[in-house]
Amino acid sequence: QEELMESGGGSVQAGGSMSLSCSYTPGNYYCMAWLRQGPGKERERLATIYPVDGKTFYADSVKGRFTISRDSAKKTLYLQMNDMNPEDTAMYFCAADSRWAACATGGSGLAVWGQGTQVSVSP
Repeated sequence: QEELMESGGGSVQAGGSMSLSCSYTPGNYYCMAWLRQGPGKERERLATIYPVDGKTFYADSVKGRFTISRDSAKKTLYLQMNDMNPEDTAMYFCAADSRWAACATGGSGLAVWGQGTQVSVSP
């Protein structure tokens, strides 16, 4: 019954910016996150936000370039991506989990997922 849906994907040139959104149904999520999976690669956790206190964490690959945020009233999760490079080309997913352990690992083992949105960055 919990559901997430990403939007905002597309193509951009290196150095450009892009914003992603993720609408979600009500749920007692301990964390919400953005992940991506590039061609031939494993899914990578990019950013995590904890609604209880607003604390955020970022993978080194996107730290300083990407920003995760959440609007509880609009029930929407956001990912602002700046200074993008071709290595950012991937399918991007939003996800959520009610379990502290799953949230804290920084891995991809989260309970609820969106369908993904494609992001392509050209050189």
